[in-house]
Amino acid sequence: MKNIVILGASGSIGLQTLDVITRHPDKFRCVGLSVKSRVDAISDFLNSNSGLVVCVEKSSDAKNYSIAFTQHRFVWGEDGLIEVATLKEADTVVNALVGFVGCKPTLAAIEAKKDIALANKETLVAAGKIVMAAVKRNGVSLMPIDSEHSAIVQCLSTHNKSIKRLILTASGGSFRDKKRSELNGVTLSDALNHPNWSMGAKITIDSATMMNKGLEVIEARWLFDMPFDQIDVIMHRQSIVHSMVEFEDRAVIAQLGTPDMRIPIQYALSHPNRLALDLPSLDLVKAQSLTFEPVDFERFPLLKCAYLAGKREDNRAAALNGANEEAVSAFLRGKIAFVDIDTFVAEAFESMSYSELNTLEDAIAADQMGRAWIKKKILGGNV
Repeated sequence: MKNIVILGASGSIGLQTLDVITRHPDKFRCVGLSVKSRVDAISDFLNSNSGLVVCVEKSSDAKNYSIAFTQHRFVWGEDGLIEVATLKEADTVVNALVGFVGCKPTLAAIEAKKDIALANKETLVAAGKIVMAAVKRNGVSLMPIDSEHSAIVQCLSTHNKSIKRLILTASGGSFRDKKRSELNGVTLSDALNHPNWSMGAKITIDSATMMNKGLEVIEARWLFDMPFDQIDVIMHRQSIVHSMVEFEDRAVIAQLGTPDMRIPIQYALSHPNRLALDLPSLDLVKAQSLTFEPVDFERFPLLKCAYLAGKREDNRAAALNGANEEAVSAFLRGKIAFVDIDTFVAEAFESMSYSELNTLEDAIAADQMGRAWIKKKILGGNV
């Protein structure tokens, strides 16, 4: 029996993690979670369980929900998030938070010697060197939940030497068939209409700009200790081949599966074992064909920026991520157009000054620098 904490339990990954836990009550038990303000999304789970520590954003919400759910203990804010992430009884912390906010609780959990199941890719993008050093120092496991990185872990499960390159697949997102000149006037609804995956709003927008794949490239560098010139991205529209590994003898091993995030979530929790999962089997006959295409870096400039940022291994990646988070948030709030996202973020990346990144405080400062650049750009000020 593993005791599980879920950070971001009310989001897409969090809810699917709760589903996996519910399917295997003899294997997993949730002992704590965070939900920001969407307690209603997990009310059924709270009503059918007891003794959880639940973190919400505001102290007033914690007080109100303590009255409504007396069988649980509520905490709040960043301190509450850290408390939940470091619960003594927890074995594994699932970080399904969105954005840089997930970095500090991840490090706190690692220092508390908790194993990590990571869906919060921004943690490794902004502070990969710091996080992986903490993982090694504390002797804990960090298992990725992203389908692409989970696929690589599975491909390497029987052989992890003589690797020539990692190949991440990309669906291309909501506008993969559109030229950049055709993106003027696309709506938020259009952008959120992903052809293959059901995901949260931020990651769906990142998929449409391919920033998500750029973040995954940086994440792969830290997870698998691979140089960037050995990490490739190819377009694969069907989202059936989740990633591949090419070895020195030119053999290529791929992991295939239906596009359902419960598969990598469950593998992250059960690894190195596999558990039954009552989902439809992959039907390759029905799929008929699997296609692969090169990525156009001019069409998706943020993927190019991510490669450039990652290669420097300074504070560029943290600043780039902060700028992107701020721009995506502005688009989701209707403040900028979709085409402004990669335009503004690429301009920010080219214009900001950078420095070494050695501490979490360095990453925080770089994140704030990226956000400030975008905020000023949106307001029309000189940057």
